[in-house]
Amino acid sequence: MHRISLSEHFTFSKLLLFTMPSVAMVISSSVYFIADGFFVSNYVGKTAFAAVNLIMPYLMIISSAGFMLGSGGSAIISALRGQGRQEEADRTFSLMVYTTLIAGLIISVLAYLTLKPVCIYLGAEGELLHYCLVYGEIIIISLPFIMINQEFQILYAAAEQPGLGFKVSVIAGIGNVVLDALFIIGFNWGLTGAAVATVLAETGAGLFPLWYFSGRGGTVFTLGRTRFEPVVLFKICGNGSSELVGELSMSIVAMLYNYQLLKYAGENGVVAYGVLMYLCFLFIGAFVGFTTGSAPIFSYNFGANNHAELHDLLRKSLTLIFMVSMVMFSLSELFKVQLSTVFVGYDAELMKLTVKGFSIVSFSFLFSGLAIFASGFFTALNNGVISAVIAFLRTLCFEVICILTLPLFFGVDGIWYSLVLAEVLAVIVSATFLKLKQPVYHY
Repeated sequence: MHRISLSEHFTFSKLLLFTMPSVAMVISSSVYFIADGFFVSNYVGKTAFAAVNLIMPYLMIISSAGFMLGSGGSAIISALRGQGRQEEADRTFSLMVYTTLIAGLIISVLAYLTLKPVCIYLGAEGELLHYCLVYGEIIIISLPFIMINQEFQILYAAAEQPGLGFKVSVIAGIGNVVLDALFIIGFNWGLTGAAVATVLAETGAGLFPLWYFSGRGGTVFTLGRTRFEPVVLFKICGNGSSELVGELSMSIVAMLYNYQLLKYAGENGVVAYGVLMYLCFLFIGAFVGFTTGSAPIFSYNFGANNHAELHDLLRKSLTLIFMVSMVMFSLSELFKVQLSTVFVGYDAELMKLTVKGFSIVSFSFLFSGLAIFASGFFTALNNGVISAVIAFLRTLCFEVICILTLPLFFGVDGIWYSLVLAEVLAVIVSATFLKLKQPVYHY
């Protein structure tokens, strides 16, 4: 099949063909966590499942630098290509990857040393604490490769290879499911088996791009010699700060949700929230994947000063996001019972709580797409400040305010309403920025 170049004019069909692999890649990547959740909940137990959900936000925090470097660097190297500066793009590409590996090694050591105090601070004790440590200590081993995998989820599209990224994610996801079944059911390793399966899948997915882009030829970017350039690295981190802010904020907010749910609904609340987050990964993954896949196109045309194409791409993107938002909401309402049954069908009370929460949270899918896209859009235009502001307000500020206030009036339901109201407020902010900056970027 013809490889679509960033320099081409993108029709609706071509935009879909280019971004669909990224959409599928992000959704399939969620299989890592969803598979663990399914097998742990059904074959290890509710307490072990609660432990995974309790420790997961911390694991997301410590690995978030991969998304920051990938998103910030993708915009820069795509713009460099648009300006015809290929050698500089290769050098920057290599700098990003090597920095991610080194950062991953350092962070993994620090994470291992601080894991137990963090778990205790989050409220884990007794059997719950034991399961948190079992899962977390094993996952931390593969942290450098988790970060590389996260980085390349974005870089595959910049390298005009979104289809390859999708294939890697599918293979790793299937491998994770098979290993979960083998280790948890076949070998009876329990939560240890779930963690080992994820480590093996993430390590394989992280090693592959290091080999594929290491001077084999035929790739848009080549992993090779580089030099330490603090200014370039600072620019990458600054431009990708919105993704870092987004990841950190979502993780901090998830911890706050768990705290509030323990307070209002006990362990069942944490389990229900975990199920909803797994399901949200699937639905919101469509927006994240589209934003990731389309960002290099915007960056390339921004670097080439092709304002007409920028305008046309934005119009098409907003149209697609609106259509997908309606589809996501409809699907979530239609299949909320069936999807919840997959995880907690064995417990009637927990099932009731989960379905009720999902019926409320699903309304957030009508609004989340625009806010996610707007943040990524400004990152693609090398405006990390606006991107970070949108991400900060959406994933931290608005949600924290809502999660602390709404439960006072609506109880447990107020926790679910918080997700919806925060997305509505984020859409208002995103639309405002898109309108104000149009004369600046001519989109």
